[in-house]
Amino acid sequence: MSSSLDKDRVKVCILTSAHPPLNGRVFHKEAKTLAKAGYNVVLIAQHTQHTREETIDGVKILPLPRPKNRFVRITKVVWKLFRLALKEKANVYHFHDPELILVGLILKFFGKKVIYDVHEDYPKQILSSQKWAGNVYVRKFIAFITNIIERPGAFGFDSIAAATPDIAKKFNPSKTILIRNLPILELIDKAQPVDCKTDKPIVIYAGVLTRIRGMKEIIQAMEFVGDKAELWFLGKWESEEFRKECQDLEGWKHTKYLGLFPLDQVYEYIKAADIGISTLYPIEKYVTSLPIKAFEYMACSLPMVMSNFPDWQETFGEYALFANPYSPEDIAEKVLYLLNNPDKAKQLGDRGRDLAEEEYNWEAEGRKLLDIYGRVLDGTQNE
Repeated sequence: MSSSLDKDRVKVCILTSAHPPLNGRVFHKEAKTLAKAGYNVVLIAQHTQHTREETIDGVKILPLPRPKNRFVRITKVVWKLFRLALKEKANVYHFHDPELILVGLILKFFGKKVIYDVHEDYPKQILSSQKWAGNVYVRKFIAFITNIIERPGAFGFDSIAAATPDIAKKFNPSKTILIRNLPILELIDKAQPVDCKTDKPIVIYAGVLTRIRGMKEIIQAMEFVGDKAELWFLGKWESEEFRKECQDLEGWKHTKYLGLFPLDQVYEYIKAADIGISTLYPIEKYVTSLPIKAFEYMACSLPMVMSNFPDWQETFGEYALFANPYSPEDIAEKVLYLLNNPDKAKQLGDRGRDLAEEEYNWEAEGRKLLDIYGRVLDGTQNE
């Protein structure tokens, strides 16, 4: 960085009103990368202990209160976030949620450098949301408004960090850089496999446990797999009702729900497993996505069973088998093939690990993040 400001004098304020403070992309990847590079990093986020400040791995965390509902979050919580952000008098503000676009624009008005980090195609995400599952018109209206606000608003920012190529295409190419949400190899390689306490092969899914991510079909597939394997679930359930619905399935007797864990512990469970699974429904926001779990399975040398999306088959064709996500029988067939053909399973897992080391890792993406900061601070982002 050729900026007149030394890194240790540059304050970066990372803002999120929707994500937890130790979120994988927000904290473990971006905030820690910046802190390790010498920047003074402050993170403002919701916190379970919302009255206490703390510093973790060189990142100072300022807590926001947990809102009772989404309306409180986008009003009172966002207002508190804005006031805390102004007090920091940072050189760069890096925000992660579309509901903070107005905050970002006001910070630009005050002469600050602002980066918008886009995790999802938010209009597509809203259209597929289960929150308003019974009212398609509400979803369409909110998606329409989000699209109107997001694209024009982004023109005012210094840079856009897009998590996927599809997201990057939406924004000004002179300002947009692809920063993929890839696994941290250093963190994975430090993880030691947990004690399985079972002599059965393990199929694992680690992530948010929702209907549209195919949880029911994966459990139902275990009816056909039977005693030949054990299914592990790690993550947060979308609702208690959906959890109970899944527990009533016949395949649940071959399933263990292990809970919600910090990222480094999640890798300990993945490394203890034999097969990674990601059979999301073919909804618009998923079919062209880059699923972080697939890359994490690859980094842990696991063969995978994935949804048979054309884009996924093109990207992951040498590292996975593909199944119809709506068909428990097809999912089970692919799992059983890997269990019955251990040499093929190892070949897929080894190939995935090799590519993770070559390309699909956060260490490479982190260097791109630091490049964004150097260019934004030098004022050369658009050149």
